[in-house]
Amino acid sequence: MAATPRKNKTARRILAAGAGLATVGALVAAMPSAGAAGDSYAAGHGKGKGWGRMVDVQLLSFNDLHGNLEPPAGSSGQVTRTKPDGTTEKVDAGGVEYLATHLRQARQGNRYSVTAAAGDMIGASPLLSGLFHDEPTIGALNKLDLDVTSVGNHEFDEGARELARMQNGGCHPTAGCFVPGKKFKGADFPYLAANVTNEKTGRPLLDPYFIWEKNGVRIGFIGVTLEGTPNVVTAEGVKGLKFGDEVETINKYTKILERKGVKSIVALVHEGGLPASQSVNYNCDGDGDGEGEGVSGAIVDIAKNVSPQVDALVTGHTHQAYVCTIPDPAGKPRLVTSASSFGKLYTDTTLTYDRRTRDIVRTAVASANHVVTRDVPKAPDMTKLIEDWKTIAAPVANRPQGFIAADINGRGSTAYEKPLGDLIADAQLEGLAPADKGGAQLALMNPGGIRSDLVYKASGAEGDGVVTYGESFTVQPFTNMMNVVDLSGANLIAALKQQVSGSNETSIKILQVSKGLTYTLDMTKTGAARVVDGSIKLNGVAIDPSKTYRVAMNEFLAGGGDGFAALATGTNKLVGASDLDVFNAYLAAHSTAAAPLPVPAADRITVVQ
Repeated sequence: MAATPRKNKTARRILAAGAGLATVGALVAAMPSAGAAGDSYAAGHGKGKGWGRMVDVQLLSFNDLHGNLEPPAGSSGQVTRTKPDGTTEKVDAGGVEYLATHLRQARQGNRYSVTAAAGDMIGASPLLSGLFHDEPTIGALNKLDLDVTSVGNHEFDEGARELARMQNGGCHPTAGCFVPGKKFKGADFPYLAANVTNEKTGRPLLDPYFIWEKNGVRIGFIGVTLEGTPNVVTAEGVKGLKFGDEVETINKYTKILERKGVKSIVALVHEGGLPASQSVNYNCDGDGDGEGEGVSGAIVDIAKNVSPQVDALVTGHTHQAYVCTIPDPAGKPRLVTSASSFGKLYTDTTLTYDRRTRDIVRTAVASANHVVTRDVPKAPDMTKLIEDWKTIAAPVANRPQGFIAADINGRGSTAYEKPLGDLIADAQLEGLAPADKGGAQLALMNPGGIRSDLVYKASGAEGDGVVTYGESFTVQPFTNMMNVVDLSGANLIAALKQQVSGSNETSIKILQVSKGLTYTLDMTKTGAARVVDGSIKLNGVAIDPSKTYRVAMNEFLAGGGDGFAALATGTNKLVGASDLDVFNAYLAAHSTAAAPLPVPAADRITVVQ
């Protein structure tokens, strides 16, 4: 394929979604020369060098930004780091003003530098981006000089047509153009979706791969999202699409790249692992001989089965931080990285490229995660971008919704039952309990739908303890419609057991429950047995498998999302207000400046460790 400039979106031929899906040619980027031949050297290699046989290519990567342009608030904006003496410290991190500075500083002195991401750049975004259908985040990523990203499951939150608009540009079909006289330009970088195809034609939705090239150095990138995307996205978001096996897809396109003479390959995989420690500088290879012994989860099997020709895997989805080596099918160690989430980390990897073999020398690969600290100067162009969008958003974002007495942790909580989860579930129960609203007896909330904390400290001029619309939106940005359904006691019990079994056994998802629903979770057991039989009670009375209960939940859960097939058995559905509207109504009804909401006790689930 002929090389085309990275900025040439017309040549990219990204597909419009829908009935007209057609196959796409892969994008090849010929990067402009960054120096003269006089910079060459006779032998060896070194940082920033690029004319001998061995060339060091800097790969900067991150994942799961989720439209967090401003520094994430509260514990959601902190990472844990282990100090040399073995103790740990919390570090404030994130914000694109700081991320831009860190990336730009990291690139200095590196003649060959490419920046890649592993999906979920957008979706589940705070109001500053979400209110504008994530156009601000795409603009920020363009300014960050992102070269390529895979799609993540959240790129499908608004469906394939909206993803195509993110790539190709154009004003929103219903909201129109947000800035008068300015048409949204779309992404300067390619979104890769090798394993996402049209159900009818089998053709890729977007480019499956991208070839980065500079001065004859060529590296191929293959992008995939998790095969289970339909389980974690609303049905409408993935309508007409098929999500293929990650390993099979990567291996397929690896062979295609090899036939094109590209032997250096990086897989961008929106699927991840779970390290044994939350410390961002944890050594997940351990002190023994076994590589990657400190990381578990879906990415381990993927890494062990992806073709040995792939030189590194940049991963995401689990919002964890790790730099591991996991053996490839040939038994040789291979780098697998992830950079937490929300722009709090970036990974700096040195790939040593052999011009003669046109391949990466794996034994020379070095990589580390770096905290996006807030002690560096803010990037002025990012500050301007944020302020421009904040000015437009201000009339909506700054409206007070309620008052809190202290931080109410949600996303930042590591507990199974989160204080903010209790608050959200109670709001849903109250909003949908009236007979004309559905007659709900209990409410269930998926933990992944809680995207932030409610932070006591003021984010602007509203005053401490005031919850603004922008802050409540950041907690629940999906605007899912609430559903109330008839659910048998047997299926309610089955749903609670599905939290810790089936597809959730290795990645536990504990539903947040409304007041009155209690049970015991015994983590010394395995699988469904962790939910103790007979312990599930509503207002002190054991759940009767033969009885019918009215259960409130968002439309995502009601469709069986997150592996809760039992919840999809509900009947007699009533559709209510949006989850955000219900939440804001509860805040307004239950808090004043003089009597703010206290932090919920989070004592509904008894956990045995």
